[in-house]
Amino acid sequence: MYARKKSWYHALLLAVCWVLPAVAAAADSAGPTPEMLEKIRKANEECFSCHSQAGVQHPPKEGMDLKKLAGLTKDPEAFKGSDHQRLACTKCHNEGYDEHPHAAGAKDATSTCSDCHSKKADRVEKQFEKSVHAKNLADKFTCTTCHNPHVMRIAEKLGDPSKIVQQDNRVCLSCHDSDEKFAKFAPEKKSRPLIDDIHEWLPNTRLHWKAVRCVECHTPAVGAGEPLSHEIVNKDKAEKKCVACHTGNSALKTRLYRHLVKDEQQKYGFVNSVVLANSYVIGATRNPTVDTLMIGLAALTLLGVLAHAALRILMAYLRRRTK
Repeated sequence: MYARKKSWYHALLLAVCWVLPAVAAAADSAGPTPEMLEKIRKANEECFSCHSQAGVQHPPKEGMDLKKLAGLTKDPEAFKGSDHQRLACTKCHNEGYDEHPHAAGAKDATSTCSDCHSKKADRVEKQFEKSVHAKNLADKFTCTTCHNPHVMRIAEKLGDPSKIVQQDNRVCLSCHDSDEKFAKFAPEKKSRPLIDDIHEWLPNTRLHWKAVRCVECHTPAVGAGEPLSHEIVNKDKAEKKCVACHTGNSALKTRLYRHLVKDEQQKYGFVNSVVLANSYVIGATRNPTVDTLMIGLAALTLLGVLAHAALRILMAYLRRRTK
């Protein structure tokens, strides 16, 4: 009898051990409750009452160092659209931030990206170590050098390829197309290499940068479903074959359009329309601009045929009347 009770007790204990983590994980994945989100929003508003342009123009407290504060402002609206908008500012800015003004060493105690994204950080770090940036600027680069935590959104949530391109290329071009910022990272170089000259082999360079990301060519190939690598390669190793993107089996399907490809496959059962609708593919005319031109040419051709027929009928009629 005792053995049976003991066995039942062990089974119950085992079930609890299995169920509790599952319940906790489910609650975790559900995210914060509406009440918690409202509490976070109000707490963040208090931070933005100082750390925003409005805070600098209308300081909530007297005696604030407005010159210093002007360099520490963020855009509240941009933050609301970022991936971290559901987090309280104090999630990262924790120790030393309760005091006003904040403690002198508070910035050094700010949480790092790897505190929350440890698994991703391990994978990314191995890739970054092979990157051209790590070879030349390892001591100056952190995650936030490229990924602004107050603004950035992951590509899957942005969805629209044009928004993804705009966000990601802004990161690259903010350094490589800016004398001031380039000098900050490479003061030993007397002048910044002009990226238009470096990419002179690429037709319509600036148009490409509006349509595709720098990382499409400056990172190694990835398989379907895999995230892009953080191994940024230099110009000698970068992709320079047009057909890598401009073919039916475009590399963009596993890169820029990979999130749309997944949605399209689930919805329609095929994926080519994602690529064909957004970029010119040799032998296809699914590009919206090309389609418009083709419709226009067809309409003009039809109009010309009708005008020619009408003119012939009119001339025949006039000849009959003359006779």
